[in-house]
Amino acid sequence: MDKAFLELSHRRWNPLKREWVLVSPHRTLRPWQGQTEEKSAPPSLAYDPACYLCPGNTRAGGHVTPKYTGTFVFENDYAALKSGVPSASMDLESAGLLRAEVETGICRVLCFDPRHDLTLATMNLPAIRRVVDAWDEQATELGARDDVSYVQIFENRGAMMGASNPHPHGQIWATEHIPNEPALELAAQQAYFEQHRTPLLSAYLALELQEHERIVAENETWAAVVPFWAVWPFETLVLPKRRVASLSELNNPERDGLAAILQQVTSGYNRVFDTPFPYSMGLHPAPSDNQPHPEWHLHVHFFPPLLRSASIRKFMVGFELLGSPQRDITPESAAETLRNVMNQSVESRG
Repeated sequence: MDKAFLELSHRRWNPLKREWVLVSPHRTLRPWQGQTEEKSAPPSLAYDPACYLCPGNTRAGGHVTPKYTGTFVFENDYAALKSGVPSASMDLESAGLLRAEVETGICRVLCFDPRHDLTLATMNLPAIRRVVDAWDEQATELGARDDVSYVQIFENRGAMMGASNPHPHGQIWATEHIPNEPALELAAQQAYFEQHRTPLLSAYLALELQEHERIVAENETWAAVVPFWAVWPFETLVLPKRRVASLSELNNPERDGLAAILQQVTSGYNRVFDTPFPYSMGLHPAPSDNQPHPEWHLHVHFFPPLLRSASIRKFMVGFELLGSPQRDITPESAAETLRNVMNQSVESRG
């Protein structure tokens, strides 16, 4: 890559959202006098009697969590969306300015493991594979509903990302309409496919595997890359090497490969600053709208907020809110750091 783009401020095109990202490598030299966060510590108890997600405990809404031994899924006791509600919409004076409509949906919680002190980074591969299969089961079930157009699977890991409970778990939100971020990605991928007759992310992954400058981990079926257009300091994009649109299309080796690369990425993150790494992670499958999606390439986003240490995070403020996304360390520098620690995580597991 041209040295100028590693040293001088420049902008990079994000084809998946069709927006620019400002990169300012020289800013890494500035002194930091901003907010610092407390370094998080992993839970020390395999079972916490005060945790409502541990087997056998009573949740805040009064429901009892069964004594599960694998994964466990339940309807969120305080769901952001409800199904079966009456439809309604408004558009004051038909001006297209004051518009609103009722949105229906289903929100579920998926406990990854009965042990309170584990994470995707510390669970074994068979346990993570069970999570992958549970994701597929939920996406298939919810996506088949007539009132669901998108199934968003995600995990907020760590208090810094708003997780209210350290027990290993994620969420599944099935929505009546396609949410903003997948809708942006859908439009971009459809436009690219119409022009080039190949999926955008398939073409992108081929280039990254050729260059290998931003690849941080890979196995026979999956690859993890710091996107050329990454916004968050240690952001990664995880992609299957074979184009599939949804989890249900993955074969057994690809499901095993997804479990393995999730373990490698999350355990590698923990080695960057020797701390449990916070992040928001989410799967982006094709919409569940009964339409063919040859343009869509299944992918997983990891958005971790840590910037310079375990106690310093990136904030999306000022220019990022009013202008465009901006980052200091280059994706290439971040990739080198992540590649080193992720290789260590593989070696340490033998």
